[in-house]
Amino acid sequence: MKLSDIIDGEKEVEIKGITADSREVTQGFVFGSLNDDSYIEDAVKKGAVAIITRQDYEKDFANVTMIKVENPINTYAKAVAKYYGAQPSHMAAITGTNGKTSIADFTRQILTMMGKKAASIGTLGVIKGNGEAVSLPNTTPNNVTLHKILRELADEGFDEVILEASSHGLHQGRLDGIEFEVAGFTNLTRDHLDYHKTFENYFAAKMILFEQRLKVGGVAVLNADIDCFADIERICRLRDQKIISYGYNGEEIKLLKAEPRANGQVLYLNYFGKDITVDIPLAGDFQAANVMCALGIVGVLCGNKDEPLQYLPKIKGAKGRLDLVGEKNGAAIYVDYAHTPDALEQVLKALRKHTSGKLKVLFGCGGNRDKGKRPIMGQIADELADEVFVTDDNPRFEDADTIREEIMEACPKGVNIKDRAKAIKIAIDSLHSGDVLVLAGKGHESGQYVKGEVLPFSDHEEVAKNLEK
Repeated sequence: MKLSDIIDGEKEVEIKGITADSREVTQGFVFGSLNDDSYIEDAVKKGAVAIITRQDYEKDFANVTMIKVENPINTYAKAVAKYYGAQPSHMAAITGTNGKTSIADFTRQILTMMGKKAASIGTLGVIKGNGEAVSLPNTTPNNVTLHKILRELADEGFDEVILEASSHGLHQGRLDGIEFEVAGFTNLTRDHLDYHKTFENYFAAKMILFEQRLKVGGVAVLNADIDCFADIERICRLRDQKIISYGYNGEEIKLLKAEPRANGQVLYLNYFGKDITVDIPLAGDFQAANVMCALGIVGVLCGNKDEPLQYLPKIKGAKGRLDLVGEKNGAAIYVDYAHTPDALEQVLKALRKHTSGKLKVLFGCGGNRDKGKRPIMGQIADELADEVFVTDDNPRFEDADTIREEIMEACPKGVNIKDRAKAIKIAIDSLHSGDVLVLAGKGHESGQYVKGEVLPFSDHEEVAKNLEK
């Protein structure tokens, strides 16, 4: 392949690869210098034949093509997309603070039940059809990893793919070079302010999906029950994007009533002008919203709004997303990934409707992340649960005791327990008939980040151990 094949107007130089990691550069590579130009000389020494960098970079190197541009990230991303070539023919993305993983998973499940070759890419990893998840380091992988995956999926005949679009991934241009035909939005609540600094910046990062990555004339599936719905709708209209709105205030997919059942709920919908009733084996209003969003996305991807409805009673909750993992003494035990104030609030409100005894929650907060949400989550747990077990999440490089104390300041009802495994045992031992316990924060994770190490840890496995005993 030639450099001119991936960047218009460039030289007919033979290239053998492309990367933004100087450690991966070998002879014949194109190197994207996206944030720190100090790695350029190292890439040149290793054999890079072309460098993508910013316009004001002053140095030049013999026998190296210097591609100096206003937006190196975008140029690099588009070059990566051209280098890897083929992508699945029907591409969807979902963004928002909470619900992305469930929606991506539901979308893949429904399409697969319809006989389509569908895959999802996100927090759970890469899942092809009903196969096992292949883990990824990030919710939205870097450009090279993502396009390698898309090329592999296309080569294997996967036509429908849905990606989780994180705010980090969008802001860092990891989805540049992909044009989506449909994109969904879940909600917007406090998260990742350690990275984005302000709520306005966080919102702007999410909007990149609709302003740049969703094609002109594409379809936006939007939650009509959130405060920023009108703002997102306005952005989409400017690009002639069709709107499918869902929720209690939705137009196309309107939730009339959600009726809780022991093993899920019944949704009464006005679905594209027709009143229908569907059973879903999932608890909580937020899961009803996730299902509605997935329905909207599936309808666009497959061109059929009605067929997906018959598969809703068969969908399964994504691993670690309000995941019923066991029972003890007639009490239900759930695992959920809720690690933001809004997510924790939604989970507790959802499970209250299914609780005849006491509602109990066990959670912590991650270290080296937004500290401001710790007392907020403590207050939410204190107000909405009957018993609260405050323990460790992923302390990372922070002192775990300090994190718990910052939660406890707003949670007088809480019991402060060091060691998550110990806390889970105590919480399970406290259960009586009619109680509901939710272990929140870690969801599907199989490790705990402590002082630079990833220690093996799974809420699912800890519950299993205690129930066996």
